[in-house]
Amino acid sequence: GGERVPIVVLAHGFGGTMVARLGAYAERFAAAGIAALVFDYRHFGGSDGQPRQLLSVSRQQADWRAAIAFARGLDGIDPRRLALWGTSYSGGHVVAVDSGRTDIAAVVAQAPFADGLATLAVAGPANAARLTAAGLQDAARAALGREPRMLQIVGEPGTEAAINQPGAREGYYGLFDEEAEFTNEVTARSALEIGVYSPLRKARGLGCPLLVLTCGEDVVTPPGAAKKMADRAPQGSHIDYPGWEHFDIYVGEAFERTIADQVGFLEEHLRP
Repeated sequence: GGERVPIVVLAHGFGGTMVARLGAYAERFAAAGIAALVFDYRHFGGSDGQPRQLLSVSRQQADWRAAIAFARGLDGIDPRRLALWGTSYSGGHVVAVDSGRTDIAAVVAQAPFADGLATLAVAGPANAARLTAAGLQDAARAALGREPRMLQIVGEPGTEAAINQPGAREGYYGLFDEEAEFTNEVTARSALEIGVYSPLRKARGLGCPLLVLTCGEDVVTPPGAAKKMADRAPQGSHIDYPGWEHFDIYVGEAFERTIADQVGFLEEHLRP
């Protein structure tokens, strides 16, 4: 009948692509009358960009801004009712991107990466040292125009991987259907940004309601830093799910419980 609808823009976390269950979230939002736009960052998944698997915070934030502008111009969309949804690494991106803006209606940050130093602290000094060494090697190769030095996105404990906490590999791979393609590598220089990236510092600049959801036993993105991010946001709210680990939130009963909380939050703040 010509009525314009709200929209939520979604993208994945560290090395993730939209085939890793983002469609499940988009479908639930659409069922609630909220349009959904899901995208892959440049260098990943269905998007172009060379070298492949290059993760750059500034480039991914630029991709968020481009996706927001694109979503706002779609037919049938109410540009005043646009929300951002991020998970893990992108749960930090949505806070950083929204900071200082006044044109976003709501933000959802699920199990978010809030502070790099807190993240490295739970990873442990040995992992931090491995990631730094690999990152410096790759940065040197890039300066010389050589092929990138790659790093596993997710691996078993003790391996050279950006995410190698117990159970992480199984949890990460569990986000993909059997037929879905997943490249388990990222340019090692990407690891150098982890320690200096702190969306927590941007939280006070949010101009809209923020919902932060944390898993109580998360050893990938520490819930303490994420709660601080919610507390610092002028309109921040926080829900913790005790006993859950980082990847629990994406599937099964945990998904059903959290998606209901998220839909309720978006329905409240995206009303006409």
